[in-house]
Amino acid sequence: MPPWLQWTLIIAGLLAIALLVAFIGRQSRALQDSRRRQEKAESFQKERRDSMIESIRVLAMAVEENQVEYSEACLRIKGLLDHVAPELLDQSPFRVFQEVHEQIQHMPTHRARQETDARFVEKMDRERLAVEKEHADAIRRAATAIRHHPFQA
Repeated sequence: MPPWLQWTLIIAGLLAIALLVAFIGRQSRALQDSRRRQEKAESFQKERRDSMIESIRVLAMAVEENQVEYSEACLRIKGLLDHVAPELLDQSPFRVFQEVHEQIQHMPTHRARQETDARFVEKMDRERLAVEKEHADAIRRAATAIRHHPFQA
């Protein structure tokens, strides 16, 4: 084999090695960036979940101390449980949050409540208070149970 061909093959081989090293380095950095983004997203989701669990516990404590209307607490706890542990809504004693939600979800809230006729709002309030009274003991028991519930990761 002539020397010029040997040198050409050596240079081509070195060039191929250099290109492969550059490609591997680029892929490695991309993989590291992807892992970092994944870890950051997982960390954010964990913090978000922990925050929701803390909110559930605060609401439950507010129910136990009669600092919040039971209907509002049920709506909020049910909404948070939908994200944290939806399976609990089918279990006793937590089922009451779902039941109260189903009974009052049709009622206007926030701006819609302000824009609704006052007599209709009074009628809805009576209905809501009747639902709260009917389920008061179950709501308190469920609040105590959810406050002490060991949520799994």
